[in-house]
Amino acid sequence: MNTYINPAPQTWEELCMRPSSDNPVVRERVEKIIERVRLGGDKALRELALEIDKAEMDSFEVTEAEFEEAAAKVTAEVRDAIAEASANILAFHQAQMPKAIEVETRPGVRCWQKPMPIGRVGLYIPGGTAPLFSTVLMLALPAKVAGCSEVVLCTPAREGKVSAEVLYAARQCGITRVFKVGGAQAVAAMAFGTDSIPKVDKIFGPGNQYVTTAKQLLGNKKVAIDMPAGPSEVMVMADSSAVPSYVAADLLSQAEHGADSQVMLVCNSSSIADAVFEEVNAQAARLDRAAFVEQALGKSRIVVFDSIDDMIAFANEYGSEHLIISMNDPWSIAERITSAGSVFIGNYSPESAGDYASGTNHTLPTCGWAHSCSGVNIDSFIKKITFQELTQDGLASLSKTIVSMAEAEGLAAHANAVKVRTAR
Repeated sequence: MNTYINPAPQTWEELCMRPSSDNPVVRERVEKIIERVRLGGDKALRELALEIDKAEMDSFEVTEAEFEEAAAKVTAEVRDAIAEASANILAFHQAQMPKAIEVETRPGVRCWQKPMPIGRVGLYIPGGTAPLFSTVLMLALPAKVAGCSEVVLCTPAREGKVSAEVLYAARQCGITRVFKVGGAQAVAAMAFGTDSIPKVDKIFGPGNQYVTTAKQLLGNKKVAIDMPAGPSEVMVMADSSAVPSYVAADLLSQAEHGADSQVMLVCNSSSIADAVFEEVNAQAARLDRAAFVEQALGKSRIVVFDSIDDMIAFANEYGSEHLIISMNDPWSIAERITSAGSVFIGNYSPESAGDYASGTNHTLPTCGWAHSCSGVNIDSFIKKITFQELTQDGLASLSKTIVSMAEAEGLAAHANAVKVRTAR
């Protein structure tokens, strides 16, 4: 991790740059995969499974026997953890449910807004180096609360098997249709539909650069997606009240996601920076995923500012996916944060709490998208329809306004639609 002392504001944009995920080779491959799936459906999925994963796939859908086999493999400890995490996630997301609103904007003019669940949603769950069964909870439970009529899930299989914990979590969330398809081809299959895999209205979930690229390409023209996303990231803001070992552990918890992850420490003294750096090195040496950590740390930074105001301004410029505030009076800092996916307050709020069990959602905007996007929440699974009803008197009272505006825009037919109804 390189260290920067009081960097000038004109250098902040460069310091806030993420590891580049814009790979033209990946994009070209993904475009070809998408087109093959669009044209070939299941046949293309079988061919791609053989080419990419060296796996022969007769069928893609997980059977009831496979669900039962998976459930038997999940330990009681993990079952209990899934149950407790699910209860917290449900509680937080149930509280977000929007209500219908009705407003009489003037006598005889009534307007409504009604929330409606998205019909069919598709979830992508990574299954590579770390099968993320926690992401099943984060996506399937809000979909259930929102009332989506169908939820399908795609995830890679290893040697023909899906992670037991992923299948158990899916079944606990009420998902009955899981498909053993991964990568860009899974995203394409859910976007277009195949004989086996239903076409969905919106796709959710993280993935590698192939999955992310497929979502972005298809999200521009074929299917809605949850948000733009990239590699995972965390920023920790720390002062003398922070515990260096805690801060280091939080930084490493994101660095272990993958080689393209990025972690940032923003603090107000070199002594804190040095103490955390030592702890990072000591703890990293003990991690199983040390190779990923080492590569991620090579893309990460420590930034030291004398001014708390500069720390806050820099944090807002970065717009982190996860932001941990380990500082004196952390709420006074948090109140000034304007861009972050999810904020963790104080020394006892590790990012991993939000990843698993506190109740907030861990599917969050990365790569600076926190400036304009929210993380996944109930609204992600809901569309809102407006209704209106005007009485004859209500339309008459608005007729002059509508006609004047329509004629000023040169849209005579719009004006006439009112005139024909209000002529006396």
